Amino acid sequence: MNEFNEYVREVFSIAGDIVIRSMMGGYLVYLNGKLIGDIGDNELFLKRTPTSDKLLANSELRYPYEGSKTLMHVFDRFEDTELVLELLDGMYAELPEKKPAKARRER
Repeated sequence: MNEFNEYVREVFSIAGDIVIRSMMGGYLVYLNGKLIGDIGDNELFLKRTPTSDKLLANSELRYPYEGSKTLMHVFDRFEDTELVLELLDGMYAELPEKKPAKARRER
């Protein structure tokens, strides 16, 4: 894992358990098991929720990778601990629960 990913994990861990997983050349960022964003080229992209749209109203909106269908917030205010906590708490409450994996049927 690179320094930027470790920095994101460290800063965001004030809100809960942060896991960053490698995925197709980028990384997926999870908070307490819920997908909250992507990391690509040392930039953090957060999913759009009512909370992120309100708190990050002035942030740039971009697609995290070529071919992405999801416009996301570019996040760069890591030193603002109050914002990080309010943002992640709100996003976590608004994002859907992780769907349980379907059990494979025996043949």
